[in-house]
Amino acid sequence: MTDNISPYTVAIPDAVLADLRQRLAMTRWPDRETCADWSQGMPLAYTRELAEYWASDYDWRRCEAQLNARPQFTTRIQGLDIHFLHCRSPHPEAMPLIISHGWPGSILEFRHIIDALVDPVAHGGDAADAFHLVIPSLPGYGFSGKPTATGTSVEVIGRMWGELMARLGYERYVAQGGDWGSMITQSMGQTETTHCAGIHVNMPIVAPDPDTMDKLTPQEQGALESMGFYAEWDSGYSKQQATRPQTLGYGLADSPVGQMAWIIEKFHAWTDCERDGVKHPEQVIDRDELLDNVMVYWLNNAGASSARLYWESFGSPNFDPISMPVGCSIFPKEIFRSSRRWAEKRFTQLIHWNELPAGGHFAALEQPQLMIGELRDCFRKLR
Repeated sequence: MTDNISPYTVAIPDAVLADLRQRLAMTRWPDRETCADWSQGMPLAYTRELAEYWASDYDWRRCEAQLNARPQFTTRIQGLDIHFLHCRSPHPEAMPLIISHGWPGSILEFRHIIDALVDPVAHGGDAADAFHLVIPSLPGYGFSGKPTATGTSVEVIGRMWGELMARLGYERYVAQGGDWGSMITQSMGQTETTHCAGIHVNMPIVAPDPDTMDKLTPQEQGALESMGFYAEWDSGYSKQQATRPQTLGYGLADSPVGQMAWIIEKFHAWTDCERDGVKHPEQVIDRDELLDNVMVYWLNNAGASSARLYWESFGSPNFDPISMPVGCSIFPKEIFRSSRRWAEKRFTQLIHWNELPAGGHFAALEQPQLMIGELRDCFRKLR
């Protein structure tokens, strides 16, 4: 590694944690919702319950220790300090893989898949499936630096990731992502073609094929219905972040409960968390892990800076063809679920396609074993 890559340790001052507890204690609460479910947003009773737990029982130092147990680094790319995990495999023939998160996720999304991907032998797998993992925090997210001028789009980030992999000495690698990470990864599939050998996404960004509208499959009909629901009932956050992220940022920077509700509501909406007719995020993701992810935003005051990626890129998705090898994993509760024939219109070399039985938008966190299997199966074709 070059000299301009520095080891990094997360060390949040005690005063910052004390300030959080004080802010939680001083929360001014709104009236309760007038409905009996989440259709107006995160319900008051659960929000108060989770905030009380956050203030009294939640332990950030546990999460901090978990992060610091991984090899963390920062490096300056295009004027921004980029924070990343770099977990090298003990197996010399391991394939380098860069994984990108999205909003409202973080590098913590991948905590349950790292060890098995890096050292498959220790987890009942084959050394031939080993990866060297690079997991960066997006600019404006987590412990990475925040852009101070416009222009940090998904295309720019994709090229930054290409520079990061080159700086780490990887001449040939593969890339993976979901949510914004999917768009970044797909952008790499267009610009990083010299060194990136293939990509995998768990939310492929493709347009429904107009030629199929008069003969839709049940899966495609369901996908269009989900897209319609998202547009009508589930996309207000994106409109606000794409048009006025600064205005939104004042509330998220000042109120931990506001930041928590802004994020947790999406974990309810986008995870495969319904059990016996009851939909609740804690049925699929541990309470502490939900708050760990919120803390990555709160501690870094990243409400506005993370939202700005929507301002930069949300209104102009790139649907240009991608000719490099592409793999897609479709989880049943994903926001946007392409069909294979729609995907083949954009991805001219589709090497992996699978529709999974469980999981949603945060696939690596919800269904880590399924995700591990998908990455192994996909990239095995490129070794």
